[in-house]
Order: sequence, then structure tokens, then C-alpha cells
Amino acid sequence: MPGPGYRFFGDEERANVRAVLDRWCADREAFDDPGEADMVRRFERAAADRFGVAHCLGVNSGTSALIAALVGLGIGPGDEVIVPGYMFVASIASVLHCGADVVLAEIDESLTLDPDDVRSKITPRTKAIMPVHMLGAGADMTALRHIADEHQVHLLEDCAQAAGAGHRGRPLGTIGRAGTFSLNHFKVITSLQGGFVLTDDPLVFQRAYSFHDQGWFPYREDHGEGDRLLGMNLGLGELHAAVALAQLGKLDRILDRVRAVKRQLVERIGELPDVRRRRLHDPAGECGTVAVYVFDHAKHARDVAERIGAKPLLDSPTHHYGSLPALAAFGRGDRRPVPFRAPGPGRWPRNYERGALPRTDDILARSVALATGVSDGYLGAGFGVHPGSSEAEIDAVAQEFRRAVLGAKTSTARR
Repeated sequence: MPGPGYRFFGDEERANVRAVLDRWCADREAFDDPGEADMVRRFERAAADRFGVAHCLGVNSGTSALIAALVGLGIGPGDEVIVPGYMFVASIASVLHCGADVVLAEIDESLTLDPDDVRSKITPRTKAIMPVHMLGAGADMTALRHIADEHQVHLLEDCAQAAGAGHRGRPLGTIGRAGTFSLNHFKVITSLQGGFVLTDDPLVFQRAYSFHDQGWFPYREDHGEGDRLLGMNLGLGELHAAVALAQLGKLDRILDRVRAVKRQLVERIGELPDVRRRRLHDPAGECGTVAVYVFDHAKHARDVAERIGAKPLLDSPTHHYGSLPALAAFGRGDRRPVPFRAPGPGRWPRNYERGALPRTDDILARSVALATGVSDGYLGAGFGVHPGSSEAEIDAVAQEFRRAVLGAKTSTARR
């Protein structure tokens, strides 16, 4: 089932798409005209205004946004980027495809980077810290900002799952030197496919633009200030931008509804023994797309997940670092592990497999996610409610979860 933005599709998206098609049909020779990217530019200006930054770059996916941002920051071979052990594979793949090394760090019960572990893994080669704002809620950006400033490294925010979320009054994606977003159909707002980069830094923007559009300076100028890079074709298409622009205009309305649904669900679930809600660094700032419950014991979490037809987060595929060594790296066609490289002998395992990050494994094994806006079994959130759920449906899900928690606890106690 798609994310909440998909449920808000309406006349605005249709009108924007028609406008693009009508313009193309009216002048079939206009494809070399700068107006061909009119909807992309409109979306970029609107996103920059909405999030309060100087620059927005539209791209064709959240992965492309990460790669363009990394290139914009000048990250490449010999550099290290600290990434949480709980993320989506794109967070790691983007670093590796830039030729840099991934250093994985533990998460805490917010399911995001543990600042203390980040600090312990900084080396002279660390170039960036990449907090991944998982399941609609932000990392501890106050602590991570302090660490990044102290060590003079970049802070790159992966906001793919947290469009519109904030931290202490500032939008996520604007606290680091750059922030990246996804617009695929599982995200808060969607253009079915696409992404974007936010930054206040003109050089980061120029380099990211050059890389995303095969060496052009911004807006396809032949000359400009900065670096002309050998790039790729990663641009956001006009039709996708048309949908994204309409969705962006609905972001606050979408978040209001999703947050209200989550609030109703957790209130009706109430307090339960041996389980608590996920820690939130800014409860008012989260998207509210997922309600995560962290149990005292992994067996209790597993039993509850089985009763509601879900899985603990540890078992959600590909998001957890332990699944990644099974992937063939860079299409080589062999089965060797993805080439994570440790910065020094004896620091931590060279190949990341389950057990390398014991606290991350433990937290994810004890965590069960309920859908409140994004319903995605791939995230472990295949059970729950959605923005269109009625009060009766929300109450039914709450009662089913309560019965599962209490029933599993009773069953465990009898053993």
C-alpha cells in the first residue's frame, strides 16, 4: 500500500500534468527551449521556499539525490561516511558508488544514529556523517550538529522517509549542509518517482547540478562559478515534477491528517506492560507515518508480531545492515560481500554481518512497527491504519494490538 500522499491525489495533480502535455502538444519543437523544464523549476522554487533554503535540485530518485549531494560535498575515494546500521540500502550504496568508505554506527531507541557511537567512530578520514531519519522521525540533530562542527565534517541528512518533519522548529533536511528527499510512492508526498536535494551552499548546489546534468552549470549555462564535473543524466522529468508540485502544496494537510490518525491510534492503545513507544527527539516534529513499539524482550516482540501478521524490524529485508553482505557489489556477478572497509585493524569487523552492531540488532529485534500513514511490509509496517481510516477502524486496530501484546505476555509467562 502506498504512502499518504498517494491518497491525496486529485484535481491539482491532474491539472499540472495536463498543463505539461498541452504545452508539449502546442509546440512540438520546443524541447530545446528552457521552458521545457518549466514545471521542474516551479517545483524547485516552491520546495526551496517551503523548506526555507536557497537551493533545491530536482532529480529522478532519492538515490540520485544522495549521490548528487555526496558529489556536491566533494566526497570520494579515501573518505569515510558514517551511516546508521538501520537504513535503506540506498544510503550505503550512494556512498560506495562515490568511491568512499562506509562506516556503520549503532542506533539508539529512536531508531536513528546514536551520537555517542558516531563520536567513537570518527577518524582522520571521516568526511561526513549521514543521519537517516527513519520511519518519519528525525535523528538527534542537535547532538550530531555539535559533533560535525567539532570535527569539521559535513552533515548530510537522508530525509527520504521524513519529508516535512522537523527538529526544534527547523525542517529536517535544512540542518546539515545538504538534505536529500525521495518522492516515490511509499513516501509522505509522491510524484510516483523522483527526489530532490536541498542546500544553502551555492558550491554544493552547483556541483550537484553539474553532476546531475552531465557537466552543465546550473540551468544549463555554458559558463559559471564552481566546478564543471563529468556527470550523469539524473534529472527530474516534467511530468513527475508536475505531480510533485501539486503534492508539495498539500504537504501540511497530509501531515495534519497522518499525525491525527497516529495520535488517535496510540491513545486508544494506551499504556501496556513491558513495552513503550519509540523515543522521539522532537515529538511535535515527526511525520507520524509509523508508530513503533519497543519491547523489553525480543521474544515478546516476535510473538506479538506473529499475532498481528507482522515482523520485528530486525527481520525487515534489506533495511538492516546484516542483509547487505549477501548483495553482489557493483554488479560484479559474484557473491563476495559488499566492500565495507574498516578504517583500522581491530576497530570493528571488516565485513558487516549480523552481530557487528549488537545494540542495533537488539533494538530492532525488540521493535514492532504499526502503519499510521505509510503501510509497507518492507519496512515491517504492514499492519495498522492509514489516513483514510475511520474511527471505528482505528479503534479495531488498537484493540487487536492490545490483545496481541497482553496475550503474548500471558503466553510467555506460562512457559
